[in-house]
Amino acid sequence: MIKFILVICFFLIGCVTDRSFNTANICDIFKTNPKWKSYTEDTKNKWGVPVSLQLSFIKHESSFKRTARPPRKKVLGIIPGLRASSAYGYSQALDGTWEEYIQATGNSNADRKNFRDASDFIGWYVDGSYRLLKLSKNDVYNHYLAYHEGRGGYQKKSFNKKKWLLDVAQKVERQAKDYSNQIKKCKFHKKSVF
Repeated sequence: MIKFILVICFFLIGCVTDRSFNTANICDIFKTNPKWKSYTEDTKNKWGVPVSLQLSFIKHESSFKRTARPPRKKVLGIIPGLRASSAYGYSQALDGTWEEYIQATGNSNADRKNFRDASDFIGWYVDGSYRLLKLSKNDVYNHYLAYHEGRGGYQKKSFNKKKWLLDVAQKVERQAKDYSNQIKKCKFHKKSVF
């Protein structure tokens, strides 16, 4: 009887968890999560931010996990301490930046665990960086640096002291290029705005 109950529990847990997919393949991402395609296209139409940029940011920031958070620091090597930042959700938006987004867009019901809101947030943020920093919206590398360091940090070139971050920005840029090339081969591809 106990084995039967455990089997049922594992089955139910499997039903409520996110369905797995290949995060490096845009066709698999959208095949598994069809609404995400329309959400990212809406962001592209609203903010002029490529779908490939949006997805490459989300892949790197949260690995497409809706409740992603930075790990807790360990106190004395074993006691869970504070997190490195307030980053949360698909976009890993910080508390203060998320509040700024809500005020600027009037999207008072926005939730960092909601893919549509995370996509729109990235579009809003990149659009703001485009306006302030004069970065092309197709410049994934520099937009990622501005996203990670904040616009002020980008202006101060704080990223130059972080070789690891420059390497990450290159990975994010390569992923965006891969997504952009892959979408042309997807079976559902019809007049896409990618």
